[in-house]
Amino acid sequence: MRLVDSAQIEAAAEQLTGIVWRTPLEYSRFLGELCGGDVYLKCENLQRTGSFKLRGAYVRLSNLSARSETDKVVAASAGNHAQGVALAASLLGMRSTVFMPQRAPLPKLAATKSYGAEVRQVGVVVEETLAAAQKYAADTGAEFIHPFEHPDVIAGQGTVGLEILEQLPEVRTIVVPTGGGGLVAGIAAAVKASRPEVRIFAAQAEQAAAWPPSLAAGEPVALENPQTMADGISVGIPGEITFAHVSKFVDGVLTVSEEGLSRALLLCLERAKQVVEPAGVAAVGALLENPEQVEPPVALVLSGGNIDPLLLHQLIRHGMTSAGRYLSLRVRLPDRPGVLARMLTTLGELEVNVLDIEHSRVSGALALGEVDVEISLETRGAEHQEYVISELESAGFVIVAKH
Repeated sequence: MRLVDSAQIEAAAEQLTGIVWRTPLEYSRFLGELCGGDVYLKCENLQRTGSFKLRGAYVRLSNLSARSETDKVVAASAGNHAQGVALAASLLGMRSTVFMPQRAPLPKLAATKSYGAEVRQVGVVVEETLAAAQKYAADTGAEFIHPFEHPDVIAGQGTVGLEILEQLPEVRTIVVPTGGGGLVAGIAAAVKASRPEVRIFAAQAEQAAAWPPSLAAGEPVALENPQTMADGISVGIPGEITFAHVSKFVDGVLTVSEEGLSRALLLCLERAKQVVEPAGVAAVGALLENPEQVEPPVALVLSGGNIDPLLLHQLIRHGMTSAGRYLSLRVRLPDRPGVLARMLTTLGELEVNVLDIEHSRVSGALALGEVDVEISLETRGAEHQEYVISELESAGFVIVAKH
């Protein structure tokens, strides 16, 4: 198999001039302190359509248009690829049909339609949506645009790597959120062509990590049931083309827990002032959980920022819990006037904010004259939580559960 080379990626960069934005590479002091060196964020979440996907989609469609092979394209996607294909088709005067799952987030549906695509919602899972799009392609003659399994797509995504080399010539490590592998394959091909000593890592959600078993087996291996909040990189099996590139150019795979993803998302919001989707923060999560694996200067790719506001709200709460900012306790108290007030006074002195409180007097575990109080608190972190628990117990309060 012929791999994408630097000439193809440089040609793609020429095609994308005036089409995509040269996204910023932002210095991150708080992440640099973690790994003991300079860390930068490549902000593809600020790209047109909110992700890197426009790069590969535009190069693929532009080459189709130049060959006058077709003016009709079809794609299947839950969001980012859909928007990239829709905008690319609109810019090139092509007609696009995009199949999306029935439960696709409303903001992604609206954005895809606004870029000019005809949107059809089919299927509950992505596999059903993909099958419908492929059938449509066979029935109508429209060209099916795969999200990662094509040299043109890989070349387009590789332009991110060229920009990183221009913006940070001294880079030693690049970490890339990875699902099917188109982005990391392109970046690795671009970077290794001139800087083979730079280490490239693919970052995957550990609950949807198809690359480690595939690389170990020497061929793409399917996961039975990938489940992760990072839906943008939840791909059950790598492609043949991306596998050939990743196995040759990528130095390793770093996996990230669900807690690591939510913590990374919250850190990006609080410290970097960047809105990033769960898939887009996989590289940040990989650094948080594997700081010893990277050699600075490090570039972390923020691959996308298209997140449903409702999901963002849930993830902020999840991230704050993972970061030790929320604490829930069940405290057993004597059911007498003034005891609860004394506990709340103690919490106030400990500078804890009470978010919610509930009494329970009906339980087989309670003795006569006892009450359980479920209380949710906002704290300043893990150390503060341990201090609060210790002080409550020292004051005579009985904590029967904490989570």
